[in-house]
Amino acid sequence: MLWNAKNGSVPIGGTEMNYVSFGRGKKALVLLPGLSDGLANVKGKALLLAGPYRLFFDNYTVYMFSRKNALPAGTSIRDMAADQAAAMARLGLDRASVLGVSQGGMIAQYLAIDHPEMVEKLVLAVTAPCANDVVRGCVGHWIDLARRGDHRQLMIDTAEKSYSEAKLKSYRRIYPILGFVGRPASYDRFIANAEAILAFDARGGLGDITCPTLVLGGAEDRTVGPEAAGQLHDAIPGSRLYVYPGLGHNAYEEAPDFYRRVFDFLQRA
Repeated sequence: MLWNAKNGSVPIGGTEMNYVSFGRGKKALVLLPGLSDGLANVKGKALLLAGPYRLFFDNYTVYMFSRKNALPAGTSIRDMAADQAAAMARLGLDRASVLGVSQGGMIAQYLAIDHPEMVEKLVLAVTAPCANDVVRGCVGHWIDLARRGDHRQLMIDTAEKSYSEAKLKSYRRIYPILGFVGRPASYDRFIANAEAILAFDARGGLGDITCPTLVLGGAEDRTVGPEAAGQLHDAIPGSRLYVYPGLGHNAYEEAPDFYRRVFDFLQRA
């Protein structure tokens, strides 16, 4: 199959966790996506999602995981990390490098804190060590929009909080159709994910992370705040930090060197 792309799922806690994989390398790289996973998970999208990771395919088999399908209200970020560890164990991923983006980076923090034996190297992208004021204001507003079923405004506000101004100049052209794209049958899973973010605070355990860690942020991040990356770097012993000037929360999408920077870090002895 092209890029050795596969779709799969593992049973977790009476439900399933979907994942996709691609690449043919001997090493494992686990990807944990952000809050958008609460609206649409990775099920059946291996070929669609593989493209940005072509650089990794010779050295890594890449696994991207969703949160479990039935996500009860009150599930914490730490619970999600425990689910992730269980899913990795079921797939025989006893040790892997982990890239967590946004909420996925929050889950990755607890994965490294609670299951250090499973995390070889850690990359935390556009994420925060806790639900700071910026996070609470942003995510709280998204929860309100989801509860009202205002999908168009939810998509617009997400874009406005995520992209650079240069990107928004072209992206705003599609705002009139956003209310019709990607609307879920229910917002319950999105709200459960979002409420977990509001209760998140890993600061007490970050000093216990011992694996090599790279922190990547955006200087104009309006979702977690521009200071969040530096706070993670200060709290995680020996971590490396790079902040993209002029970019915001979607630096991983806009920065042309993002995946090269991650790859070079993972390959470094």
